[in-house]
Amino acid sequence: MPGMKILLALLLCLPFAVHAEWLDFDHEFDQDEPWVEVAAQLPPYPKPDKLIPFDVSSATRNKFFIDADSISVGSDKVVRYTVVIEAAGGAKNVSYEGLRCETGERRLYAYGHADGSWSKARNAQWESIRVRSLLSYHKALYEDYFCPDGINVRNAKEAVERLRRRSY
Repeated sequence: MPGMKILLALLLCLPFAVHAEWLDFDHEFDQDEPWVEVAAQLPPYPKPDKLIPFDVSSATRNKFFIDADSISVGSDKVVRYTVVIEAAGGAKNVSYEGLRCETGERRLYAYGHADGSWSKARNAQWESIRVRSLLSYHKALYEDYFCPDGINVRNAKEAVERLRRRSY
């Protein structure tokens, strides 16, 4: 019966081991470390063959695209991407932006020019996404592609897959 005594002793210690595990688990969430944004690196200018269309609303005639090669998810959990908006008349707007799923915010980093260069946005701060606007491509990216149910895509590959799966 010495084996039974050892087994009984182990079973009596089990609640303490489980409790210690939970203390470590809780400790991970108790840390109130402030969020710090990592420095954004401007990507190469988008190439037409890398653009993935995405749907915003049937109420707009504009066409919306994300450059697949520009998508990244930083250690700060910001989804960064290049968006290209083509107006019905043919004019194009190109910008490099970030989306913060945790807070429902967006940030503009730079504007793209027809010659393939970038201009950094002045005084670009994090702004709340206007969830009420039907024409907001930020709302569509947040709700349907990069932050479904408020949860970050894990990496660029997952973001591209979501865009391709839902593209029109």
